[in-house]
Amino acid sequence: MSTTELPPGWEKACLGDVLLRVEAGKSFTCEPRQARPDEWGIIKVSAMTWGQFDEGENKAVPEGREVNPAYEIQAGDILVSRANTRSYVGAPVLVGNTRPRLLLSDKSLRLVPGESINKRWLVHFLSSPAARDFVSETATGTKDSMRNISQQALLKMPMAVPPLAEQLRIADVLEDYLSRLDVAEASIRRSVRRSDHAWASVLNSVARGDLNGRTVHAGLRLVSEVAVVGGGIQKQQKRRPVRNTFPFLRVANVARGKLDLDEIHQIELFDGELERYQLERGDLLVVEGNGSPDQIGRAATWRGEISHAVHQNHLIRVRPSEELLPRYLELIWNSPLVIDQLREVSRSTSGLYTLSTAKVKSVKIPVPSLADQESLVDDADIWETRINAARVVLQSAAARSRHLRNSVLNKALAGALIPQDPQDEPASTLLERIEIERAKGVKRRSNRTPRPRRAAAAVAAEPYLTPSVITPIPSDAIQQEFEL
Repeated sequence: MSTTELPPGWEKACLGDVLLRVEAGKSFTCEPRQARPDEWGIIKVSAMTWGQFDEGENKAVPEGREVNPAYEIQAGDILVSRANTRSYVGAPVLVGNTRPRLLLSDKSLRLVPGESINKRWLVHFLSSPAARDFVSETATGTKDSMRNISQQALLKMPMAVPPLAEQLRIADVLEDYLSRLDVAEASIRRSVRRSDHAWASVLNSVARGDLNGRTVHAGLRLVSEVAVVGGGIQKQQKRRPVRNTFPFLRVANVARGKLDLDEIHQIELFDGELERYQLERGDLLVVEGNGSPDQIGRAATWRGEISHAVHQNHLIRVRPSEELLPRYLELIWNSPLVIDQLREVSRSTSGLYTLSTAKVKSVKIPVPSLADQESLVDDADIWETRINAARVVLQSAAARSRHLRNSVLNKALAGALIPQDPQDEPASTLLERIEIERAKGVKRRSNRTPRPRRAAAAVAAEPYLTPSVITPIPSDAIQQEFEL
């Protein structure tokens, strides 16, 4: 949001100008389970990811470990994700009612605004396109899977501060508009889920041979009887592309029922390897392992999109014989009936899900006549066209909803959505009041004698808006184990 022309009574500022302090959490090595209600737990970044605080996203603090209650999360806290993916780093939440004994993590920050700042308005500002763009541009990190925003950078976020009375009016009107969009977006998500369920039903009907009321009888055959199953190439240092390079498909390129070929890596091949590993039109590429059992064995057909392509060893190639149509094989392979079988054969005693060429060969699939396969494929393609058309409409509706949300936020936070009241106390006065409030808070804390504690205990959070009072991550911190 541009702050060059402000409504009457508004004031240019930075985020640091409206805060008394920012508190950074403590890092612990946590247990890999959720804390019981009577235990201390530390929140994960996923507790702040989806716009509302999720108290269930926590990990238990080991029994007997000393904690500092000053880090306990309270109703009314404004929390920000300090480290997260590009889309969610800096994501704010306003905590409602929550269970006790939940602590800030080292990947979260608690923003404490002055009394002249409405918390609801501030969270809306932090969710606005302008604030999100600032965080995206300022966050550091080379990987999208983990971006970081520092406290110092966050404090410099530019903003336009309205009078307190107008903050309240903006928050009220925003929540009215946004609640309507929430209802619309929930309806869109339900419709998307229904379209997914419809397609899964079509895939199951193909596998059962009863699509569109027809009855196709087919015996179950081992994959090894009707296809050639092979592994891929392991990525190693010696295969760094130098002279004899070829396109190299990875797990990231294979979704369920489709290929994503936007980013193709290269790999070095040696004598005879191209003939051995080159993909052929009609090959089914199967993902051998995934952290989620729902994604195990997902597969897509190679249609010769790139010449002389090979694949990595974490993809299993299923080359259908003349008894199988490649499109039919792809449809039934991604059906819930076959997915359940893949999940079962891939399950290990350690709880992981991993396929191998031997396990894939042991899977049983229905193999009707080629004529019946062709009829099932034709009917499935008609259903897919209809379902995809519905999905396009839903995607358009979701995009329109996002555009409306951003537009409403931008207008409201620029003072263009509701009229101003010249009788409101100007923002310059409230900023001065916050500065006095902050100075008193710093003085009060600096005169306090800290209580003794063990080295492993959490360090009390300090106010910061100047370098001398920035809350550091404790030097004795132990790396915390968080799931993103």
